[in-house]
This record gives sequence, C-alpha cells and structure tokens, in this order.
Amino acid sequence: MRSALAALLKTEGTFDVCAADWRTAGRHAGALRPDVCVVDLDCPGASALLEGGESTDEPIPGPRAGLLVLASAARPGALRRAFEARALGFVDKHGSPQRLVRGITQVAAGERFVDESLAFGFLEATRMPLTSRELSVLARAAEGESIAEIARGLHLSNGTVRNYMASATRKVGARNRIDAIRITQGAGWM
Repeated sequence: MRSALAALLKTEGTFDVCAADWRTAGRHAGALRPDVCVVDLDCPGASALLEGGESTDEPIPGPRAGLLVLASAARPGALRRAFEARALGFVDKHGSPQRLVRGITQVAAGERFVDESLAFGFLEATRMPLTSRELSVLARAAEGESIAEIARGLHLSNGTVRNYMASATRKVGARNRIDAIRITQGAGWM
C-alpha cells in the first residue's frame, strides 16, 4: 500500500515523496523535514506515531510538517485521536486519489482539509462514551489481563475494576466484556 501510494504521488510531479514504515518514520521526518506526513490510521503503529512515537526518535510529524491521515468514517475513535494529535488533513482511505492529492496540497499550504465522507465519523467521534479510566481498564482486559492484574497495574481494588468494566460494558451497549472490547476496538477508541 505504501509503495503504491508513493508511486501515485510521484506521478503528480509536484511532490517529492519518501515512503517509510512506522518504525523509521520519525528518523525520516527528522532528516528530510517534510511539509506533509501521511499516516494510515489502520496501520499497525499509527497510534504510537500520533501520540509522539513509542519507537521513533521524535514525534510525528515533526516540527514543521502538517499531518494528513488516511481514515475511515467507521472508526470515529481513530479520527478523534488524529484530531487530538493536531492532524490538519483527513482523507477517506476509500476515496479517490484526487482527493488525497488535494488534501496533501492544502495541508502543505497550512490549511485544514476534511473529506466530506468523513463528516459523519467526526460527529460520532465527539460522542465517545467512555472515560479515560474505563478505556484503560478495557485496554488492559483486551491484552488478556485478569481483573486482579488490572487492579494491581492501575493501583485499584478488584471491585473498582469490576465497576469500571461493568460501566464500560453498559455504556457501549455490549453484552459482556469481550463484546465491549470488540465494540471499542471496532470504533477505534483503543
């Protein structure tokens, strides 16, 4: 996908394109000082990049670059995280190449670009029902931790963890913990 996208952008003639995997993107951004960094929100590691990079030398997109994300309206939580990471551009990953080119051009000029097809996703993103604590409890449960392990890791009692889990399950309309994790991950909230 990355190489196909780079080839497409190179055919436009107005862009110098460098493609990098998420592990080396920080070094590339630091060395090349790009005007725009494009990140696919569904790519493994995209969350780490948006939050400053767990395994990169410096945060993406770097001091000068505008951030443009390839997103899906079906994952409003991911849109919200990208917005909080100060992304300027939001392009539907299933949209036309012309929309991507237009988005990159606008972000390079320092302007915001939001693909119309993502508008509903942004409306949904404002309605994330979980508190940060409920989200952290669910995220640890998704990693396979038991109630006791979550409680120890977050310095809470087992009963408090159960309460957070029950509250999160109820808020997302899930039948059980596993369903709550599936719904939360599907929405891109974690």
